Amino acid sequence: MKRYLFIILLAISFSVQAQSNTVNYKYIIVPEKFSFLKQMNQYGLNTLTKALFEDKGFTVYFDNTEIPQEIAADRCKALVVELQEKNSMFVTNLTLLLKDCKGAVVIKSKEGKSREKEYEIAYNDALRDAFTSFNHFNYVADQPTMTTNTVTLPTSTTTPPKTVPSNQIAATKAEQKEALLYAQPISNGYQLIDATPKIVMTLLKTSMEDCYISNNGNANGIVIKKNGIWFFEYYKNNVLVSENLSIKF
Repeated sequence: MKRYLFIILLAISFSVQAQSNTVNYKYIIVPEKFSFLKQMNQYGLNTLTKALFEDKGFTVYFDNTEIPQEIAADRCKALVVELQEKNSMFVTNLTLLLKDCKGAVVIKSKEGKSREKEYEIAYNDALRDAFTSFNHFNYVADQPTMTTNTVTLPTSTTTPPKTVPSNQIAATKAEQKEALLYAQPISNGYQLIDATPKIVMTLLKTSMEDCYISNNGNANGIVIKKNGIWFFEYYKNNVLVSENLSIKF
């Protein structure tokens, strides 16, 4: 009898542990400025936080963007991210909190740590370390249960055939970028960062919609949206190069 009771209690224990790894929220809201920092998206932490949760399958919005009607009508459908810093002389310590609409902490990460001296590297390393607490969480939305123990990388989009005018002397070469880039607003446009995060390209606004003057550190060109797909176009050795970009605004 005692043996059976022990087995039942053990099963209940595993059941509770499994439930604790389940997140019953679809939406997450990330502030554009964390309370312990002075600037919006300082060190790219807010953009990185958004990207990390999106890689886990959540639908993530910044707090100052247009919130969809589903969340506007019921803010309790979304969790709000809070990032806390614990001051230390030689170590950067960050903890991620997910709070519900009443301010109650639903999930608290471990304390992420970094001993890097440069602020940007230290904060990003500490945030990524804290986020490892979410490696084995399951995401439950509506009816299906989706296990997000592994991150699914964005699938690349095949570059459509490009028609070249007959009077164009230089040949056109189409290339493809597979990595997802995140658009971070700046005063006169955007800067595109990868998941490192590292700035890989700048986009400067023009008078045309969905057309930017751009530079990736090696070439000057334009980033333009055609048929719903973004392209970075520039000349290299008198050849027009068109690179397919995957951009998340």
